[in-house]
Amino acid sequence: MLEYFVHLDKDDPPGDLVLAIAEVPGDLARQHADVRDMPANWRESAAPPALAELGGEFAQRGEHCVLIVPSVLAPAEDNWLINPQHPDYKRIEIHEVGPLNYDPRMFVKQTVDGRRKRFRK
Repeated sequence: MLEYFVHLDKDDPPGDLVLAIAEVPGDLARQHADVRDMPANWRESAAPPALAELGGEFAQRGEHCVLIVPSVLAPAEDNWLINPQHPDYKRIEIHEVGPLNYDPRMFVKQTVDGRRKRFRK
C-alpha cells in the first residue's frame, strides 16, 4: 500500500480504493525481479521508464502469472504484480474485498515541539 499511497494527492483522494485479501497458490507461475537487475536509478521519483518496460514485457510474454519486484520504500519487502491475462489468474482466490481509505494523518509530520505540520507536495 505504501508504494501506492506515496503517489496520492492528499487533497484529492480516490473514492474507489478497495483492499482485497487473496490466496495465491504456491505453485502459481511467478517471476522474481532481482534488485541487482534493476536500473541504477530504479528508486528515484519519478520512476525511470525502464521499470514500466519491465512490467510491460512481463505482461506481454505471459509466461508467469505473478511478477515479484523489490519495494522501493521498504527494502526488505516485495510487491506482487498479478497478470490478469494469464490462464492461472483464475486460480487466485479472493477471500475478502472491502473499501480502503487512507488515514489523512499519513500526511502530517509531528514536529519536535509536538505540533503537527502538513507535508507539501
